[in-house]
Amino acid sequence: MARFDTSFDATSVEPTTAYELLPAGKYRAQIVESEMRVTKNGMGQFLWLMLDILEGEHKGRKIFDQLNLVNPNPTTVEIAQRTLSAICHATGKMHVSDSEELHLIPMTIQVKIKPPKNGYGESNAIAYLPPERGAAARAAKPTPAAPATPVAPPKMATAPWNKKG
Repeated sequence: MARFDTSFDATSVEPTTAYELLPAGKYRAQIVESEMRVTKNGMGQFLWLMLDILEGEHKGRKIFDQLNLVNPNPTTVEIAQRTLSAICHATGKMHVSDSEELHLIPMTIQVKIKPPKNGYGESNAIAYLPPERGAAARAAKPTPAAPATPVAPPKMATAPWNKKG
């Protein structure tokens, strides 16, 4: 039995609800919390991240990620380091010594739904996308003068097979 110092009034506290996955798609988000945590087996550490969705129908929702940066499996570490690099590129912070340096910087993420695995239900997976080059490039550089020779129509320039990424 656990006796409370004062009576708990459940009518004054909003109850928790079942966790719902964030639908697959692209979102503007930012990291709002992070910390290194020990893995369940005690053999490594992971960077735990909490992100806030910044816009749209799901504004204010949280989504979580973890990067296994300290692990006996070198492939696991490589995947985590590549993901951390993607976060750095997405935020424009190429050299960081503390995860808090990545906080509160809006970025675009791609959310996917992972199928059930190892007794757990479906879950979200996050990919961190680089800033859109077109918008950043237009803001940073003046538009060059039109070339003397004809160029492909705009639709061809934005065709999927011409995109990088």
